[in-house]
Amino acid sequence: MTMKKFLILMLTALSAVAFKTAGGYKAGDVAADFKLKNVTGKMVSLADYSTAKGFIVVFTCNHCPVAQAYEKRIMALDAKYAEKGYPVIAISPNDPVAEPVDSYVNMQKRAAERKYTFPYLIDETQNITRAFGAQATPTAYILQKTDKGLVVQYAGAIDNDQELSNPARTKYVENAVDDLLANKKPVVSGSKAFGCRIVWKNS
Repeated sequence: MTMKKFLILMLTALSAVAFKTAGGYKAGDVAADFKLKNVTGKMVSLADYSTAKGFIVVFTCNHCPVAQAYEKRIMALDAKYAEKGYPVIAISPNDPVAEPVDSYVNMQKRAAERKYTFPYLIDETQNITRAFGAQATPTAYILQKTDKGLVVQYAGAIDNDQELSNPARTKYVENAVDDLLANKKPVVSGSKAFGCRIVWKNS
């Protein structure tokens, strides 16, 4: 095991938290739309995606080593599912005053360097993060467009690979989206997210 992987594992163990919090969305809830600023400077709303079947909303950030380790997997999710109707919408939830690496300017730099194909939005008030109930980065939510609105079909970890290298990992998000594309309810609708605790304002 490399030193980098060891450090990531240690940070993961120290910061792992359950995805479900009081007031947060769980499977079956109807999520409210939002409008947040993208790294391009434009405001983005889920209503902008008129042809989407749903969304993979991921709370992630620049500074967290676990989020960094999952970056390619998040990019791969968008590459695989955006054209199938489930684009990735990434949201940075952290207070940039307390965590300057997560500033808007640094978000812009990372998105450009990594060539993100999805929006990378900043939740400046943290109100959207609180509404969803995310407590760690990365945390994923799968929303499905229905007659009732944006129904949450999954909330939690992207997969169960806490070692960040297991090819036999259970791909929670992929499996759930595949189920929805096959007109089935996801077999797994929730899991424990693991990663770095979200940096709240005045905390």
